Amino acid sequence: MRHLSKGRKLGRNPNHQRALLKNLVISILMTERDAEHDENKPKTPGRIITTLPKAKEVRPLLEKCITIAKKAQKHIKAAEALETSASRNSTEWKKWRDSETWQAWNKAMAPAVAARRRVMQLIGNNKEAVSILFDIVAPRFEDRNGGYTRILKLFTPRLGDAGKRAILEFVGKNDRTKKRVQKPKIE
Repeated sequence: MRHLSKGRKLGRNPNHQRALLKNLVISILMTERDAEHDENKPKTPGRIITTLPKAKEVRPLLEKCITIAKKAQKHIKAAEALETSASRNSTEWKKWRDSETWQAWNKAMAPAVAARRRVMQLIGNNKEAVSILFDIVAPRFEDRNGGYTRILKLFTPRLGDAGKRAILEFVGKNDRTKKRVQKPKIE
């Protein structure tokens, strides 16, 4: 009996399971980075191919991270309205740093920093993946209330062990749209 034992074991010990899930979340986020500066760019951004049980297990963790980042977006926008355009350590910046505006900026930015730290705690210390999540992925889903990813089952099994494969991808970017066909007018 597996009472109170949630989640799939995936043939690994618990530490290896957590590391696997974190690495899968990081890998799908890293496919979103700027492909111009990366020679090892993915064919389709926001998509990874893995086994079906791994995809089903990583999906809740990824969606939780996106939700945390999405909730921090309003705090980031409020802080951007209060920040200065002066370069760091210039005299104008130092005046802003000593003003009441900086205090308001600091209060507005604190929940966003806490959200970044929470996501770093969930997926590990990969600052590049966290910045991609907060800067690229989360603003895309601001008006969506959940269901940020989809799992598509692949027909062909994996070579070698015939494991069931699946595509885990972000919703919205690679959506297929059905075009309505105009019926010919019979006269």
